[in-house]
Amino acid sequence: MPFTVLTILAALLIAAFLGYTMLRGRRSDEPTAAYDLRVYREQLAGVDRDLARGVIGQADAERVRTEISRRILAADAQMRGEKAQAGPSSVTSAVAVIAVALVLIGGAWFMYHRIGAAGFPDMPLSERLELAEELRVNRPSQAAAEEQTTPVQPPKLEESYAQLLQKLRDTVAQRPDDLQGHILLAQHETNAGNFKAGYEAQRRVVELSGPEASAEAYSNLAEMMILAAGGYVSPEAEEALRQALERSPDLGPARYYWGQMLAQTGRPDIAYRVWLDTLRSAPAGAPWADAIRSQMGDLAFRAGVFNPPQLPVASPGPTQEDMEAASELTAEERQDMIRGMVNQLSDQLATEGGAPEEWARLIAALGVLGDKERAIGIRDEALSVFAGNDNALQMIAAAAQQAGIAQ
Repeated sequence: MPFTVLTILAALLIAAFLGYTMLRGRRSDEPTAAYDLRVYREQLAGVDRDLARGVIGQADAERVRTEISRRILAADAQMRGEKAQAGPSSVTSAVAVIAVALVLIGGAWFMYHRIGAAGFPDMPLSERLELAEELRVNRPSQAAAEEQTTPVQPPKLEESYAQLLQKLRDTVAQRPDDLQGHILLAQHETNAGNFKAGYEAQRRVVELSGPEASAEAYSNLAEMMILAAGGYVSPEAEEALRQALERSPDLGPARYYWGQMLAQTGRPDIAYRVWLDTLRSAPAGAPWADAIRSQMGDLAFRAGVFNPPQLPVASPGPTQEDMEAASELTAEERQDMIRGMVNQLSDQLATEGGAPEEWARLIAALGVLGDKERAIGIRDEALSVFAGNDNALQMIAAAAQQAGIAQ
C-alpha cells in the first residue's frame, strides 16, 4: 500500500507540472494587433514632443507622422479583421490536465501489475539475507536432488573400453582398500557418464586417504556429486567444497563451484565477488575460468553490478604444464611449439603489458630456447617497467637466473 500511494503521488506531481505548462499557454482575449497600435500611438506622441523641443524639423515631423499613421491604419484594419487568438479554453485545458493525470496514474498502475510484484510485502535486506540462509540450510539433499533430476543416458562406450571398465570394477570390488584402484575407478566412471558411481568411488578415495586427503580429492568429489545432481550443489557437495577450500583456498575448480552454490542459494552478490577474484588468478586455458566468464554477465546483473570491470583473461604464454608436455616431443617440435607460444606472449606484453609473472615466464622460456640476447632485452625492459616494485624485481631476477642471464 505505501508503494501504491507513492506511485499515485508521483504521477500527480508530474501531472501538475504538465498542467501548469498547458494552462500557462491559454488564449488571450486581446488581438495581436492591439499591442502594435499602442506602440505606434506612443511613437506618434513622441514625434510631437521632439518637434516641441526642437529636436526635429517640421518637414521631418510631418514625414514621420505620415509613416506612423500609415502603420496605425494597417494595424487597425488587421485588428478589426482578426479574431481572438486561437487556443484552448479554460474548460478544455482543465479536461486535458485531468486526462493527463488519469493516464499517468493508470499507466503506472498497469505497468506495475504487469512487471512488478503486486501483493507482495516489502522485503528489507535483513529479511532477504535470512531467507537466503534459510534456503541454503533447508535445500534438498544429494539423494533428493538425484531423484528429481532427469537421468542422462550415458554415452555408448566402445566395447573394448567397456570391458576394461568392468574389469576395473571387479578388481576394485575384490580390493576395497586399494586407494589407487578407487582413484582410477572414480575417473573412469565419471568419464563414462556414470557420475553417481564416480562420486561413490571418489568418496572411498577420501576415506582411504584419511587426514591426508588432498584439496583436489575433495574438489573432485564435489564436482562428481554436482554432475550427478544435474548442476545442483547439494549440502553434501558444499561440505566437500568446504574441505577443499580449507586445504587450498585458491583452488580454482572449488572456488568456481563455491560461487555456483552461493548463486543458487540467493547470494549472487557474494558469488560475483568470489568469481571475480578467482578469474584474477586463473591460469591460461582453465576450463572452469571459461565457464565463469560465460556466466559472469548474468551473475553481475543479479548481483546489481551494472558496470562490471573488465574481466581478466589469462595470457597465452607457455605454462609449466606446457613446458613439461613439450618434453615428450622431438627436439625440433619442442622448439617450434615453445617459440610459437613465446612469440604470442611477447606480442601481448609489448602491446598490452602484463603481470610480473608473465614477464618472468617469457624470460625463462627464452632461456630454454637459447635466445639469450632477446632474453636480456626483455629482462632489461621488465626491470624498467617494474622499477620500485621489489616483489616484481625478485621474480624477474629469478627468471633471469633460470635463463642463465643473471646480472
